[in-house]
Amino acid sequence: MSKTIFVLNGPNLNMLGKREPGIYGAGTLKDVENRCIAVGKDLGFEVDFRQSNHEGILIDWIHEAGEKAAGIAFNAGAYTHTSLALHDAIKSITVPVIEVHISNVHAREEIRHHSMIAPAAKGVICGFGPTSYILALHAFKDIIS
Repeated sequence: MSKTIFVLNGPNLNMLGKREPGIYGAGTLKDVENRCIAVGKDLGFEVDFRQSNHEGILIDWIHEAGEKAAGIAFNAGAYTHTSLALHDAIKSITVPVIEVHISNVHAREEIRHHSMIAPAAKGVICGFGPTSYILALHAFKDIIS
């Protein structure tokens, strides 16, 4: 089995560092990527880190990960709360998916309290800032071992 973890990011995550720093912090998505790659290496994983604002591209990447990866850490952004298509894409693959969020979505607007992704995911990690991604990588170390 591959030791690659896909870290997929959805809409507006390219705006980290600029968008609502009180919620998302001052770090950029590149900062998150660099940290994930370094921690992944320490855990014995190659991290394939990607971001798109387009739902169809995210679906294509999920399908690709189903063939090439050991797991997916997935921050679907706002699509978390709306996308049955992403839910179905996750259900169509056999590799585990961990839903990740920087903010605690349950402490925010009510619309963010429901996830279309969570019922298809192995687990959900939210509210720990960029460390949520790192916690997901550590979880994969246990899941895959």
